[in-house]
Amino acid sequence: MTSSRLTQEVQRIFANDGVIARLVSGYSCRPQQQQMASAVSEAIWDGQNLVVEAGTGVGKTYAYLVPALLSGKQVIVSTGSKNLQEQLFFKDLPALQQMLDIKLKVALLKGRSNYLCQRNMERQLSGADVMDSQVLDDLLRINQWAGQTIDGDIGGINTVSENSAALPLVVSSKETCIGKACEHYEACFTRKARQKAMDAKIIVVNHHLFFADSILKETGFAELLPDTDAVIFDEAHLLPDIAVTYFGQQLSIKSLLNLIEQFANLYRQSMADSPQIAAMTARCLTQLEQWQSLMVATEQVDWRYLLSNRELMAVSWGLLEELTAYKNMLLGYLGRNEEFDDCVEKLDAYLSKLAVFFQCDNHNSAYSVEYGYRHIVLRISPINVAKECEALFRADTSWIFTSATLQINRDLGLFTKALGLTAAKTLILDSPFDYGRQALFCVPRHLGSVSQHNNATKQLVDVAIKAINAAKGRTFMLFTSHRMLNQVAQALHGRVQYPLLVQGQAGKQTLLKKYRQLGNAVLLGTGAFWEGVDVRGKLLSCVIIDKLPFMSPDDTLYKARAEGVLREGNDPFMSLSLPQAVITLNQGVGRLIRDEKDRGVLILCDNRIVNRPYGQAFINSLPPMQRTRDLGNAIRFLEHID
Repeated sequence: MTSSRLTQEVQRIFANDGVIARLVSGYSCRPQQQQMASAVSEAIWDGQNLVVEAGTGVGKTYAYLVPALLSGKQVIVSTGSKNLQEQLFFKDLPALQQMLDIKLKVALLKGRSNYLCQRNMERQLSGADVMDSQVLDDLLRINQWAGQTIDGDIGGINTVSENSAALPLVVSSKETCIGKACEHYEACFTRKARQKAMDAKIIVVNHHLFFADSILKETGFAELLPDTDAVIFDEAHLLPDIAVTYFGQQLSIKSLLNLIEQFANLYRQSMADSPQIAAMTARCLTQLEQWQSLMVATEQVDWRYLLSNRELMAVSWGLLEELTAYKNMLLGYLGRNEEFDDCVEKLDAYLSKLAVFFQCDNHNSAYSVEYGYRHIVLRISPINVAKECEALFRADTSWIFTSATLQINRDLGLFTKALGLTAAKTLILDSPFDYGRQALFCVPRHLGSVSQHNNATKQLVDVAIKAINAAKGRTFMLFTSHRMLNQVAQALHGRVQYPLLVQGQAGKQTLLKKYRQLGNAVLLGTGAFWEGVDVRGKLLSCVIIDKLPFMSPDDTLYKARAEGVLREGNDPFMSLSLPQAVITLNQGVGRLIRDEKDRGVLILCDNRIVNRPYGQAFINSLPPMQRTRDLGNAIRFLEHID
């Protein structure tokens, strides 16, 4: 098959009388979808790079899956969310294979923490006599499931809560994996999943796994994924931030504590004749816990800011000195136990990371402290990953990037520059929806400044009550902060007659399921609900956004990036803040119209979009909705949605 023949075949499939039109109820031929499918076909066959913004309703999933299936080449499809990953594997790919009468091996590969580790399971059960009763009960349920599962994917467990404390104890991890030395190596679920991926034509992964695997390849470790002919990234707008995570460094203090505790277990199990190990292990655990408590007390996320704290620096370097002496002592026991040797190697790697973080001598990186539940994570994030990405995106592979939100002011240049894509065809395909008829965008008059918090909360609540009543519930309220979300949720309680579903009351999917079931609910959410949410029809008539989603100027990575932009003589606001906010706002707006029959109102309670010069960049990037400053017009529009 040639490139032109592949393109012609794809065009026939998407035509008005094509196979999809014949077999999919309600399908209509969309020129944008055909154009995208042709561009993807050419990119896969000719080894090109392609960047496509495909507006809501284009049908981008089929537009890249059909060429991938027909090409006969090995293709990785990477997504930004677990939901889309599973939709592709369990729904879209089987449906298309049946329609096109194609039988190809397809694999779904998740990160190792999604798979049960038989060795970890065995070790946890051996220590059951000192375990919390609830954890033990869950472990026994997991063990029962383990005897029945085929793939070991813990997502298939329905007898244990997804938040169970037992699950992290028994899943696969880099820290506990001993590879071929494991007695369960042949039966290992993670190894089997990798092997299945190697043999498949279409491999569905997520962005985190893709980057993690790519970094492993660079360091010479075992590969999870094959080097394929093409890689397609859906939800590609997430890639720049994910790339920063993987091309940087991070050290979880919990992982370091767990590793040191592993030495304590090894001492009790097989090295009891070496009391020095027990003594120094206990001392290091205590010192590390104390240092972490000291860090938590500062609540400072910017490590550079803490460098002037002499007391903390003395304790920090003292900790590193103690841990280094500990490692040197452990080196004297190498060769007695294979698992012990592996742990010493991991400790050495952790201490190298800790030393690099403490030194804080790279001005092109941000050094930040992330405060999680009970434990902290130290992160070094590069402010620019273009060179690293350019090396990653090899010339012998087709790289295809698509999302509904990539452009700023009708330009994809910022996205391609961020990923070092110097040679890529770019394409912007607008949504086929009739936004001028289907949607109204309202920025109410007489709004006060969003920086006056108390007043902003009151005016948001006043607007929301009117809109919610007019929409008969059926509303999403999207917030830029948890603080504002909680205050508005409290203020709305008792003032609207419709059910309020608030982020934090339950998991994201549980809340969405309840929203759909109720039919007249109001859902209040932050970042997690701005994207990857698809509610069609009359169930969602109104989206209210509290303010333009600019990132915090106090964010450690933002500050480091801003300094770098200033050194180049450019404006951090225009180069960093504004593009990020435009993309994020577009994601939120994208929740409103999901189907050609949908109608709805978007209300933004931030007048900066109309009275600041930069507001035009937002407006230029939004769908071409009707616009009004009169809240009354928006209310009437909502009242006529039946």
